[in-house]
Amino acid sequence: MTLLSHTLSRLRGAWFAAHGARFGPNCRFEHGVSVELGLRDGHSGVIRSGARCEFLHGVCLHAWGGRIALADRVFIGPYAVLYGHGGIEIGANTLVSMHCRILSSNHTVPPAGTDIRSQPDLLLPTKIGRDAWLGAGVTILGGVTIGDGCVVGAGAVVTRDLPPQTIAVGVPATVIRSRT
Repeated sequence: MTLLSHTLSRLRGAWFAAHGARFGPNCRFEHGVSVELGLRDGHSGVIRSGARCEFLHGVCLHAWGGRIALADRVFIGPYAVLYGHGGIEIGANTLVSMHCRILSSNHTVPPAGTDIRSQPDLLLPTKIGRDAWLGAGVTILGGVTIGDGCVVGAGAVVTRDLPPQTIAVGVPATVIRSRT
């Protein structure tokens, strides 16, 4: 990291902190990172990280009045999107590859004749354990728990919990083997 990129990263972190987000020491922010706390029921969202997290260009962290909590050394690749309406928790040393989407809510589906958009969001906390790896373009739907040490193959859509130390691929994601 050059002195200029290091300085710009520190300035971005200071900007986010001035707007209410809290990041641990030695986090790295590339250009184009978007951090929004948002409001829900009059309460501000929360975005927190541990030390030495990395946020590559184009990352979107939007709490929408909810909570995004990252442990130490979480890597978020380019253009990954985390929507924390219902709460997102990511464990230490986890890798979130480029273009991943991590959701923590869904829309309710009302009877015909009632606009879907007029209904409140269904808040669904999402948890990703430590030392997990989400391949490029993975989508994690709200309410899912991914265990420690999981590997999720590129392009997978995770609709159900994954046990620790498993490898899952496909749409919807299915476990193909264990790492142990």
